[in-house]
Amino acid sequence: MKKYLILTLGIVMFSCNSKKAVIAEGNARETVASSEVIKNHYNLKRNFKTAYIKSSAKFKDDKLSQNVSAEIRIQKDEQILVSVRFLGITMAKAHITPKFVKYYEKIGGKYFEGDYSTLSRWLGTDLDFQKVQNMLIGEAMDDLRKGKYKTTVEDQLFKVADTSNKNTEKSFFFEAANYLIKKQEITQAKEDRMLLVSYPNHQDYPQVVMPTEVKIEAYQKGKKTNIDIQYNSISFDENLTFPYSVPEGYDRIYID
Repeated sequence: MKKYLILTLGIVMFSCNSKKAVIAEGNARETVASSEVIKNHYNLKRNFKTAYIKSSAKFKDDKLSQNVSAEIRIQKDEQILVSVRFLGITMAKAHITPKFVKYYEKIGGKYFEGDYSTLSRWLGTDLDFQKVQNMLIGEAMDDLRKGKYKTTVEDQLFKVADTSNKNTEKSFFFEAANYLIKKQEITQAKEDRMLLVSYPNHQDYPQVVMPTEVKIEAYQKGKKTNIDIQYNSISFDENLTFPYSVPEGYDRIYID
């Protein structure tokens, strides 16, 4: 069950596409103030109420490699619904809001209902609704307008590093033309844990600037998981429904 849940949440975090050209990017050459990078990043367009997304993804770890499709429905700041399908059959479904996470998986007939603290302990990484939504729309997982940061230039990108937490290293990388986020990295050395999310390209829609491709790499205690997501179509501001119900006969799981 855990593999499908990780894949489902990974797909929830990122999806969209268009036949239009991607946004041109610029190389960082000289360091600028962190406040300047952060201000320009938050000036990017994010003006939408709902998004309906069709995407495809590949999940791979040391035991499994699988291609799936996914349908994602987003009501900004309120709820996200994702359905993962294999050969047209719904294999998993998740409904998340700022308060709860609900999820079921066809294989094994199991379902989960709980809050983010429980789920975060199980997956080995801190999650909440805002982080999931931020990653979905190509925004920094953390609110960079809070906290202390140091900016340097690394690989022709602005690297904005969190300096407030000695146990967790967080770095956010931006290109120089539009301050689009190119990758986000969270490392917890003591727990032997690392999460890297990268964004090769972005698309400028009338409502929002969104990533067009997302690559997720997660390392935990010597184990590696990759989720590569390709995006097929997206539409904005439609009247969407968010149907979710656990099929009859499924068993609930509880996480300590």
